Amino acid sequence: MSLFSGLSRPMKAAGLALVGVAVIAAVIGGITLTSGGGDSDTATPPGTTPTSSDGATQPSSPAPGSPSASTPPASSSAPPSSAPASSAPPASQPGQTGQPGQPGGDQQASHKWVTVRVYNNSTIQGLAEQAAKDFRASGWNVSEVKGYPGRLPETVAYFRPGTDEEAAAKALALEFGFRAEPRFKEIENIGPGVIVILTKDYKTNDKDGS
Repeated sequence: MSLFSGLSRPMKAAGLALVGVAVIAAVIGGITLTSGGGDSDTATPPGTTPTSSDGATQPSSPAPGSPSASTPPASSSAPPSSAPASSAPPASQPGQTGQPGQPGGDQQASHKWVTVRVYNNSTIQGLAEQAAKDFRASGWNVSEVKGYPGRLPETVAYFRPGTDEEAAAKALALEFGFRAEPRFKEIENIGPGVIVILTKDYKTNDKDGS
């Protein structure tokens, strides 16, 4: 039984035309499929990363007007500071006060611990006591006050060479205006300390105890 049986002639003609169009469309579609559907010149859609022929991913160029296209990369390293490092000056060491037998500090004060013996070799009564008072007022360590027989020409502070007495005798003599010398034979065996033998040239009025 025919597909178009029962239809009028005009309807049959229209049906044949539709069938013909369908056949032509099928033929065209088959030709397209056999000739290859891929086109190597097809543009890559936006937002996709193109690949090279060896499969490596190629970096995409930033779109014009985007922040990455106009902003240069920030430097990863900060410039070195030009300010020099400050260095504190080394702290100064305080001076040390002179101790017995040690240098440094007030040299005169460092010798005043040495014993001083005061002997009167003049006819002036109380001269040794007055001199001892002057020496003590200045900080000297007077341990003995008495008279000395004989006649000596001038007031002298005597010491044993090579001992602390030497520096002490010179400091005492410089302070009170007389000389310092090594001990002579008659006083060599007297106990330790500077021996000041006074004569009339020792003027107590010039001493203020300072």
